[in-house]
Amino acid sequence: MSAAGRCLAHSSDVATPAQWLEGARLRTLPASIAPVLVGSGAAAAASSFVGWKALLALIVALALQVGTNYANDYSDGIRGTDAERVGPLRLVGSGAASPAAVKAAAFGCFGLAAAAGLVLALTSAWWLLLVGAAAIAAAWFYTGGSRPYGYRALGEVSVFVFFGLVAVTGTAYVQAGAVNWPAIAGAIAIGALTCAILVANNVRDIPTDAKAGKRTLAVVMGDRNSRLFYAALVAVAYLLVLVLAVTSTPWTLLALGSLPLFVTPVRRMLRGETGLALVPVLKLTGLAELAYAALLGLGLVLS
Repeated sequence: MSAAGRCLAHSSDVATPAQWLEGARLRTLPASIAPVLVGSGAAAAASSFVGWKALLALIVALALQVGTNYANDYSDGIRGTDAERVGPLRLVGSGAASPAAVKAAAFGCFGLAAAAGLVLALTSAWWLLLVGAAAIAAAWFYTGGSRPYGYRALGEVSVFVFFGLVAVTGTAYVQAGAVNWPAIAGAIAIGALTCAILVANNVRDIPTDAKAGKRTLAVVMGDRNSRLFYAALVAVAYLLVLVLAVTSTPWTLLALGSLPLFVTPVRRMLRGETGLALVPVLKLTGLAELAYAALLGLGLVLS
């Protein structure tokens, strides 16, 4: 079976296609689309937009995201971390699919990302192969291996680097051959918002993660501080919109149109909702990030 087939296909005699899709956690995909939108907008601002490269960058981002989700499902499942999970279905933890099948799905996705990334590297710069290898390693060792860094409060750092800095500037670089200021500012903003999604997820899981010995940043910081951190990350993204409006183009103010979408998730985080009540916060934060990225990218295109 091809890498793409292994990525989303039904590869277990037990789990249904719907369960595989749920295990892929499609609600997290805005975090993959957002950096490509902003990076492509930055390339367009430099009059260097290349459609087919933007598409390949999107494939890389989506495949890495789904692969990471399956890899986390596999690694957390075999450790027993998901035995008392509050959130959406986990394939291994629930027994819906075998660990081997979920691991194969994860590596199938990584293979697809590597194939698309190889084309970008061969048509842009060879050293992007090293960046891609680092991204795949980060995806696997987040919860995989003997010393997963996601269990040591470093998950947000990795998300900020790879779903923010690397994804946005990388998308801009493969098209423009350089990284401009809008790409850097946009990378910081998107990294912050993607971290906010992870913070919301980890706040929800503080009780079960602490019990399982999974020391996420939320477990280390505590419930209240983590909620304030979530709000601060959102604030950083909008502060950068204002900075870009002054230093680059006022068209970036279009991104302020997404601000109302953050009102509900920020309010729900700050008023202390827990458990299943936080599941919609993840979805709302992801959709708000996607709107932010689309509007910011549009502003950069119009500049």
